[in-house]
Amino acid sequence: MFPFCDTFSSVRLSRVKGNRPSEQSLRVQDSNRMSLMYTTPQSKQPSFGKLNIPKPQSGTSERRTSFFGPRTSGVGMPRNSTMSGFGGTEKIKDARPLHDKSYVQQCIRQLHEFLTEQGYPGTLSSKTLQSPSTKEFVKMFEFIYCQLDPTFEMPNSKVEEEVPALFKTLGYPFVLSKCSMYSVGAPHTWPQALGALMWLIDNVKVRNDIKSPSTLDRYCLKQSSHLFLDYTAETYSKFMQGDDTFEEEDEAFLVKLKKLYNVDEALLVTMEEKHRILTDEVEKLEKESQTDRLMTKRMEKMKLQADLKKLQSYRASLDSFKDNLEKKDSELNAELEISISHLETLKHERNELQHLLQNQKFTPADVERINREKRELQQTISSLTKSLENAEQHKWNEEIALAKVKEKAELKLAEYHKLARKLKLIPISAENACGHDFEIRPFECGAGSMVQCKTQIQMQLRKLVGDVEEENSRLTNMKLSLEESCEQVNSIITDKTNDLKQLREQIRKLDERLEGEKQELAREEQEWAAEMESVENHRKLLEKKVNYGYDESVQQLKAAQQQYHLVLQETNEERRTVANNLASVFTTAANHLSITEKCLEDLHSRVQRICSKAVEEDEAAIQKLQETLKDFMSKAKNV
Repeated sequence: MFPFCDTFSSVRLSRVKGNRPSEQSLRVQDSNRMSLMYTTPQSKQPSFGKLNIPKPQSGTSERRTSFFGPRTSGVGMPRNSTMSGFGGTEKIKDARPLHDKSYVQQCIRQLHEFLTEQGYPGTLSSKTLQSPSTKEFVKMFEFIYCQLDPTFEMPNSKVEEEVPALFKTLGYPFVLSKCSMYSVGAPHTWPQALGALMWLIDNVKVRNDIKSPSTLDRYCLKQSSHLFLDYTAETYSKFMQGDDTFEEEDEAFLVKLKKLYNVDEALLVTMEEKHRILTDEVEKLEKESQTDRLMTKRMEKMKLQADLKKLQSYRASLDSFKDNLEKKDSELNAELEISISHLETLKHERNELQHLLQNQKFTPADVERINREKRELQQTISSLTKSLENAEQHKWNEEIALAKVKEKAELKLAEYHKLARKLKLIPISAENACGHDFEIRPFECGAGSMVQCKTQIQMQLRKLVGDVEEENSRLTNMKLSLEESCEQVNSIITDKTNDLKQLREQIRKLDERLEGEKQELAREEQEWAAEMESVENHRKLLEKKVNYGYDESVQQLKAAQQQYHLVLQETNEERRTVANNLASVFTTAANHLSITEKCLEDLHSRVQRICSKAVEEDEAAIQKLQETLKDFMSKAKNV
């Protein structure tokens, strides 16, 4: 409904959820904190550009504190002030998942939409925004910054230093190093730079929302500012009394804000549900976009084409098998028709005989003869029926046997083709095919052509085996020649090894000679060392005298430092007595620091004079020692 209200409430909730644990952990470590009396207030600006992800502050965040000594207040005691140490800064950890690929892609889409809506003059593409160059990043930053300040112009020199400085000036809560500006598009630097741009874009959006509010918006902003001031005053008073949580005040403040902006809870719930559903759909689409759908479809197409070829070949084999079966079926049908016609003639004769039997008078002999012929005819019919059934059964057995033989032949043919592909004999353009076709196609030709193809392939294979054997014999001869050359090289190596042993013996003799000469030189060096030891003892006596004067100056310096610490303790005690008047404390501290600096300068000048005087005396003594050493050396040379 009102963008500023939503942003304000989300920022306030992130502060309530993120800052309170940090303050509670800091209170537990209250004995280690420095005094809050002479501190400057910390300005915590709300951070935008986080895509509704709260930024909790770590309970172990480091703070720079005052150097005026520790606090004396205990745990749960009332606070004297809400100010932190001089120049207090807080190292805040960025809680945004900038190294999550889906989050980075979401930020890139929002950046592209914003630049497109605002009329970015440069060229934009998703590929460019994946890893932009430093020049492109500077152009985008300048364009977004001009939305805040239309008079802004990016300087031509030292851009890598200007961009982090501008972000720091705007109050960006995280560190953007200068080194990252030299390689913005790198995988380890682009997410941080992208997060900074999203933060800047959110600032632009909030500024645009606040810049042109309607009458109702101005009224709501005014009322919300009054409510926020009341809420801040109430929570601050409780905070000063030692409270850490303000749940009741937070709930009351949110209720007042919802009442002011007429927030519909049911609408918010439905909108959250819609947002969750849309987020799930976006994640699903992103996962699908990450996989190469075109490549998977192409692979599926290739698999389907291979299956189609296999089905076509299988269909061709089935067609040929079907033709053979149809041919056999036509032959069997012709035989069956002949048998049926013969059966019909026999039935016709039987009918005629029955007709004659009914119309004529027969003697018992004729009846017996007719019955005998009838029995013979029935036996003939039964035998023919059995022969027909046997023929059909034989036909079926032959078909099954043919199918089994064909299946075995196809398996052997597949093994042959598999072995030929391993040997690179198939297809014709294979490495070892030599332009010959070694592939057997059983259903394309007849039986005679199959025998001819078999003999031709056998001849070509025999020729290929002969070539391989010749190549093997040639390689064997080459191996023997290489072994002979290897033996010759080994003999040469043994000769060289003997020569090397002789050279090592000569080197050993030279080393023994060198060792004797070194021993002579060592004896001479020992004699010179004894002479130098006497000179060194004389030099140490002189150094003791020099160090005595230096120790006195060091003691004076320690006394001055002790006096400085005493003065510093006195100043700290005086400061604690005037805690209620901050302005007078600052002036007193400044005056006292100036007096202390003058005292230190006087002590430093006094110590410097003493040290310079001692150094001059030491230099004179060392110069005399050097002159004595030179005289001693000249006398030693003359002797």
